[in-house]
Amino acid sequence: MSLLHPHITRHKVRVAPRRTNRLLGARVDPLTMDETVETIEDLIEEDSGHYNHLAMNAAKLVSASHDQELVDKFASATLVTADGQSLVWASKLLGAPLPERVAGIDLMDRLVDASAKKGYRIYLLGATDAVVRQVRWRFLARGANVVGFHNGFWRRDDMTDQQMADEIAITNPDIVFVGVPSPLKEDFVFAHKDRTGAAICVGVGGSFDVVAGITSRAPKMVQRMGMEWFWRLAQEPRRMFKRYLVGNSKFVWLVVRARLNRD
Repeated sequence: MSLLHPHITRHKVRVAPRRTNRLLGARVDPLTMDETVETIEDLIEEDSGHYNHLAMNAAKLVSASHDQELVDKFASATLVTADGQSLVWASKLLGAPLPERVAGIDLMDRLVDASAKKGYRIYLLGATDAVVRQVRWRFLARGANVVGFHNGFWRRDDMTDQQMADEIAITNPDIVFVGVPSPLKEDFVFAHKDRTGAAICVGVGGSFDVVAGITSRAPKMVQRMGMEWFWRLAQEPRRMFKRYLVGNSKFVWLVVRARLNRD
C-alpha cells in the first residue's frame, strides 16, 4: 500500500497489544503521544488492513453516556486516545488514569513529520476548498507526501460518502486526515475506512483551520490548564457555545456522579 522513499526498506512489524481503560463507560486507550505515533507507524508498515483513530473528548463522552450503540461504535475503533485534558483529569479522579493528552492536532503534526521522513502518503479531507489547499501547501513545504485533497462539503456537491471514499482510494493513501465536524467525521471514518484503501483514517476536526491560520491555537499555558476549549469558544462563540458550555457542564456532572457512585 505505501509508497515509501527508495531508501526505506519495508518490513513486517508486530503491532503492540491493545491496552484499554474505561472512562464513563466508554473505551479510552492509555497511550502516550509517542506510543500512539509508534502504533500508527506500525499499522502502516504492517500493511495488513484498514484502521482508524478516534480522538475522544468530553463532547463524545457526553453523547455516548446515553447511547450504548455509540459506546459500541467508539469501542470498535483501532485506537481511542484522550483528546482533551479534562479526560486525563477525570480518569485520575475515577481511578483509571490516562498517561497524557493526545490532541488530534498534535498527532497530525507528528504524522506529517513522519510522512516527511518515511514517505507516508497523506490525503486531506475537510474544511473549505481554500483552507484545505493552504494546508496542503504548508504540509508539502515541510516535506510531507500529500497525494490528494478534497474539501469537507462533498455532500453539498451531491457526492455520496461512498463516492468520496472511492475518490480517496484512487490516490492510494497511507493516512487520511478527516477534518470535518462530528458526527459526520465519525460516520464517514467508521463506515468507509476500508473503502478509502488507507492504512489509517485519523479524525482531526477543526485542525485544518488552525494550520491555515484561520483560527489560532491556545497558548501552551492555557492548554496545560485544560482551558483550550475556552480559547476556541472565544473565537467561535456561536458554533461552540452548545458543545462547550452545555456539553462541558454535562461532562462535569457525569464525572461527579461517577465519583460518588465509586465511593
